[in-house]
This record gives sequence, C-alpha cells and structure tokens, in this order.
Amino acid sequence: MAANDDKKTSTYAWEGKDKKGKSIRGEMNASGEALVKATLRRQGITVLKVKRKTNFARAKAVSDKDVALFTRQLATMMKAGVPLLQAFDIVGKGHSNPSVSKLLNDIKSDVETGSSLNQAFRKFPLHFDNLYCNLVSVGEQAGILDTVLERLATYKEKILGIKAKIKSALTYPIAIIVVAFIVTAVIMIFVVPAFKELFSGFGAELPGPTLFVMGISDFFVAYWWAIFGSIVGSIWFFFYTWKRSKKMQDTMDRLMLKLPIFGDLIRKATIARFTRTLSTMFAAGVPLVEALDSVAGASGNKVYYDGTRNIQSEVSTGTSLTASMQNTGLFPNMVLQMVAIGEESGALDTMLSKVADFYEEEVDNAVESLSSLMEPMIMVVLGVLIGGLVIAMYLPIFRMGEAIG
Repeated sequence: MAANDDKKTSTYAWEGKDKKGKSIRGEMNASGEALVKATLRRQGITVLKVKRKTNFARAKAVSDKDVALFTRQLATMMKAGVPLLQAFDIVGKGHSNPSVSKLLNDIKSDVETGSSLNQAFRKFPLHFDNLYCNLVSVGEQAGILDTVLERLATYKEKILGIKAKIKSALTYPIAIIVVAFIVTAVIMIFVVPAFKELFSGFGAELPGPTLFVMGISDFFVAYWWAIFGSIVGSIWFFFYTWKRSKKMQDTMDRLMLKLPIFGDLIRKATIARFTRTLSTMFAAGVPLVEALDSVAGASGNKVYYDGTRNIQSEVSTGTSLTASMQNTGLFPNMVLQMVAIGEESGALDTMLSKVADFYEEEVDNAVESLSSLMEPMIMVVLGVLIGGLVIAMYLPIFRMGEAIG
C-alpha cells in the first residue's frame, strides 16, 4: 500500500494564518489539494493558498543505507535534545534524495496529526520492517526512544556492512567470468575466422588443437544469437523465478549454505545477523519470545528462519534458549557456550553482541582471504583460457617456421 501511496502523492506549497493571525507557509506531501486543506484546518491553520509543486529533480529509491543514515541522524539529534518533529524537519530538508525527504515529510505529517512514531513507520513497510517498528514502539513506551534509535542505527550499519562484504566477495569473480566470456566470444567470432582464412592457403594438415578451436569458432559464428540469447534468457529466468517463487528461494538458501567456499562465509554472516538482531531486541527490553519472531524474519536465510521458529516454539514452552539453539544443529559450540554464559549471568544481550562482533570480524577475514585467494586463481584460469586459444591458433605458424628452418 505504501508503495502505491508514494506514487500518487505530490508536494504542495501552502500559505495560511495560524490561530494568532500570524502568516505562515510550508510544504506538504499529499494525494490531493483537498487533503492538504483538511490537514491544515485540523492543525488550526486558516488556509489562504495551496499550490502543487513541480519537482524536476530525479528522485532515487529510498535505500537501506538512507534508512540507516536517517536513524543515526535522528538518534543523534534526539540525544542532543532536539524535539522529534524539528529533527524530522532538519533531516528531511537536508537530504539530497527527494524520495527520502518526501518519506520523512509524510511520517512527520502523521505524527503531527496524532499518530505515534511507530504507527507512522508501519505505514511504510518497504522501508521499516517489523523489527524496526517493534523497537521504536518499545522505545516510545519506555521513554528511551533516543537510546533505541541509536541501537537501531548501529544494528542497521552492521547489517549493511555484512551485506556489502558478501556482495564484494561474490561480485569480483562474477565480473571476471563475464569479462572472460565476452573476450572469448570476441576471439571466436572475429579473430579466429581471420586466422582460418589465412590457414586455408597453407595446403597442409592443421594441428588438432587448431582444428578444435576453429570448430568452436564456426559454432559461435553460426549460432552466436542462440548462445547469447540462451545465456541472457537463462539468467533472467533464474532471477525472475528466484524473486517470485518461494520454493526456489528456499532451495537456493539451502544450496548457498552448502557451497564449498562461499557457504561457510554465508553461514557466518547469517549467524552474525541472528545474534546482532537478538542482542538489539533483547537490550531494548523486548521479551525473548517476541524478539525471536523478529529475528526469524531478519535472518535472511530459510534454513535459519525455520530454525529460529523452532527455537521460538521451544522457548515459549519453557526450554532454555541454549538448549533450543542446540536442538537445531545450526550453531557452533562457541555460540552455544556464549549464550549459556549469558543466560546464567543475566547478560544475554552483551554475550550475543560479543558473538556478533566475533562473527562480523570472521566475515571480514574470510572476505579478505577470498579476495587474496581468488585473484591468482582467476589469473591462472584466464591465462590458460586465453593463452590456450592463442597457442592453438599460432601452432600452424610455428610448424611452418620449423619446416622452413
């Protein structure tokens, strides 16, 4: 619903007078002029003029990074004693992305009309998930909204950091594979046929490797449209199905954890996300069973989602968190021992935070190791591939030189 509302609303500039007769003006995002007038009247403002603004700025989508930055700014200003609505106004006007400014103005308008902050956030589920809204609700009820927002900002920044590291680990080899394929295709379609024309006047039998490469080149030249079409179509179909098929997503989540090198990296990142989320929720005073509900949604992997649901079910019947986690078989002994110490000492949030720090550092180290390992491996693969093609095409020339010599 929020996404549809965003598309229909526009920015309106208004002028009017407050209850004391003082002239005031401002801007508001709404679905129509009538709504702007009605909202202003409810605030005791006599409307004199409302005009729709034309925004020529190219708006980008609101990203997770934007939400993390906004949360950090809001937490900092509230800790400094800036009133909530004024903080929204400052952040909204100072942002370079019009979409973020619009989102914050909409939330501010809802709060001004009597909605609680977490209710205003819940109207935009694409940007503020249940975990975010639940923590804000706890902060409002306990009167520690600034502290909760600070924890949320830290949580968001840590999770974004993990995602960025996973992407960087996966992007490099994929980019090299794509470049290698394009270079090979160019050689096969344009370079090898030129050599084939040259060799046709030799009048001698060509070496096996050369004939093999020329055969592949003939296939590329004849069916390049089918090769490229099938590759692009397969990639599109894969991602299309992955986004829309729950069964496909579940299967891929399981396969990702079983990958030889990347599986361990993804498992560590998931455990870091699990412990960081649970630590943040528990530290904010959210009951464990309720916190596990948000942790399951934030785990980012179907295997750990199901495991967290099982943990939640067992904890709700009186089983300790340590025993419930152990029963899933998804967590290493170190994690279980730290959780057990946290439960016994009453410092579960602190222990979970330490586990999250440890696994985030493990992800950092794994990404660095992968990068240093992948570079020479990729260079060797590219060298063998391109070097093999070049040698195969120059073999006849070498043999001809030997014969002349």
